[in-house]
Amino acid sequence: MGHVLVLGGARSGKTGLSERIAMRAGKRPAYLATAEALDDEMAERVRLHRQQRGPGFATIEEPLQLSAALLTAARQHDAILVDCLTLWITNMIVANRNVAGAVDELIATLGQITDSKVILVSNEVGLGIVPDNAMARMFRDLAGSAHQRIAEICDDVYFVVAGLPMVLKGSPPDASDAPASKSGMHEA
Repeated sequence: MGHVLVLGGARSGKTGLSERIAMRAGKRPAYLATAEALDDEMAERVRLHRQQRGPGFATIEEPLQLSAALLTAARQHDAILVDCLTLWITNMIVANRNVAGAVDELIATLGQITDSKVILVSNEVGLGIVPDNAMARMFRDLAGSAHQRIAEICDDVYFVVAGLPMVLKGSPPDASDAPASKSGMHEA
């Protein structure tokens, strides 16, 4: 099974697309969440995400040890959605971990997972202005490097804008993965 990278901005529709891909790809999908609910607002976001995706996914929460969690999940699940790589990179920076080394490990791990489809979600952070502080620039650089390296090994890479996936590499998503059209929408 080929792996998938789904990039996009905040609220672009990348997670929804990834969930549809995962549900179509497997009978036993898992949602591997990297977020940590460190405050009330984030706890509410996590709760809403769980509610929106419903009971179709097993949930695994792992903010740092992504490769180990993927290997464990691949033993039980035929589709694994990782949401999201940029939160994982942030967690690694905050924990003062070697992000580049962890990305190397992740790429090696993805190469070992052949019986499960892994769908990796990440925020594209390189489209804005150059950040004004060293930590933000480091984060942007680490995320951009990780995206390039992971895109190289994935069979399909999509960039999502306004809920619409653009194919950067591989095959278009199945038509059933496209968002449902909304009736009642009118031009202003």
